[in-house]
Amino acid sequence: MSSKSYKQITQDLNQAIATFRAAEPDTMGGFSAMAKAAMAPGVLSGLDKELMALAIGVATHCDGCIGFHVKALVRLGARREQVMETLAVAVYMGGGPSLMYAADAVRAYEEFTAES
Repeated sequence: MSSKSYKQITQDLNQAIATFRAAEPDTMGGFSAMAKAAMAPGVLSGLDKELMALAIGVATHCDGCIGFHVKALVRLGARREQVMETLAVAVYMGGGPSLMYAADAVRAYEEFTAES
């Protein structure tokens, strides 16, 4: 088993983001407003949007994105099958490197669902 913990990754990033937010409140305020608007339910549900965000995080090889979006998906009640199908599309679009991050996303899902 890998030593990578998505709970720890998201906790560590939250601390660093808080430091950055204090130093750059206008930038982070703008980013937060954009994130809130982009992820708000509309024609697509919040769950659909989080699945999209996970796929992009996997395809771009972003550990933080995987951690934060898997955590949100668990909170929203995403079923394992929904996550797996999303990861299949991400691997198709991103190739072998995305497969490695899809495997990490599976571990993140298991880590976050173990606590709920």
